[in-house]
Amino acid sequence: MGGQLEKVATSLAGAVGERISASLAPVDAELARRYPGDPGTRQPVHTVYVPGDAFAADTVRAWGDAALAALDEHAPDAASFAAVLGLPGDLAEPVYARVRAKLEREPVEDLRVDFEDGYHGRDEDQDAARAARLIAEAGADGTSRPTAGRGTAAPYQGIRMKCMEAAVRDRGIRTLDIFLSGLLEAGGLPDGLVLTLPKVTYPEQVTAMVRLLEAFETARGLTPGRIGFEIQIETSQAVLAADGTATVARMIQAAEGRATGLHYGTFDYSACLGVSAAHQASDHPVADHAKAVMQVAAAGTGVRVSDGSTNVLPVGPTAQVHDAWRLHYGLTRRALTRAYYQGWDMHPGHLPTRYAAVFAFYREGFEQAAGRLARYVNQAGGDVMDEPATAKALSGYLLRGLDCGALDIGEVARLTGLTRADLESYSAPRRGDLTASAR
Repeated sequence: MGGQLEKVATSLAGAVGERISASLAPVDAELARRYPGDPGTRQPVHTVYVPGDAFAADTVRAWGDAALAALDEHAPDAASFAAVLGLPGDLAEPVYARVRAKLEREPVEDLRVDFEDGYHGRDEDQDAARAARLIAEAGADGTSRPTAGRGTAAPYQGIRMKCMEAAVRDRGIRTLDIFLSGLLEAGGLPDGLVLTLPKVTYPEQVTAMVRLLEAFETARGLTPGRIGFEIQIETSQAVLAADGTATVARMIQAAEGRATGLHYGTFDYSACLGVSAAHQASDHPVADHAKAVMQVAAAGTGVRVSDGSTNVLPVGPTAQVHDAWRLHYGLTRRALTRAYYQGWDMHPGHLPTRYAAVFAFYREGFEQAAGRLARYVNQAGGDVMDEPATAKALSGYLLRGLDCGALDIGEVARLTGLTRADLESYSAPRRGDLTASAR
């Protein structure tokens, strides 16, 4: 026999709550507009930059083959690779096998054809037109799909144009126009199109990019807002404005919903702050500060943060390659623990350690994350009391592992009892659902 329900007393009239809700309606709308949350799409683990005058139809495949050749020469088996990087024994075989499979199937996740610092061509018009044609042809062949075999394209591809500063502004606008027009003439804008605007110092430059893309969309009859872009953070003014405010936060708002990422530029930013060349690195304190400000400014906005690169290349004799691999592996692991899930790679020799670091990061924490999420879903308790926000982080971790190839859906389902759709529902709950479930 159930107990008698306790009488509940209240003192406020219903109209009080209605007035409060009405007063906060503008704030509710502002929260929804400014902080829509992560888009829930795949985020590539890296971006590879290739000069526009050097980009060719076989660039992606050539990078994969060069990376495989580096493994064959300097770490021909799992044991030797694990010894270089300090991988624990239980991770050596699965990580090495997955790295080699990745380099065969999808060696580059995100490719940026560079028309800025890395470009030294003599005919930028022709190089931009050629980049558009090659990217369009790769997409038409289906070679950008991860399941398409020995891929010759990346799932995400685009260009880095010149910046909005006066000296190069017109050239950058023309290159962007030629590239986008070439894609449309070849059949349309690909789903994985990504554009990078470098050396941004003022929010007004972001606004100018927005207006430029609006004009292009209007001229070609595209859906308004179809084209987004990344903002590259390479100057001190991009982090802290003259009035003491965080410029990067204002830049996100100036993008009017088109910003897709904030990319840290290791060497331009370090030089801007006077860091000597020998100490310019993504783990320098000035880099940590800049990326922390970027991370806080971007949180909840749907704009993702990317780390920079290392300029220490894995070339030369084996001992030198191993030293460079250890450095790159350590920097990548460091970035992952700080929630910078993307970075730059400047050389094919960086691909083995990029994927080794990423795969090890997800595989070593996989069973614990899956177990915690399963206990949360089943309300089974355990030695850690997780909240809805943690369930969101756990499911996001598993999804990122699936997207890059570190994990397989079968093993995730076996330990969690969840489908990919289930994971997505936990990783991106509506704001109201997350708040209500925490009560």
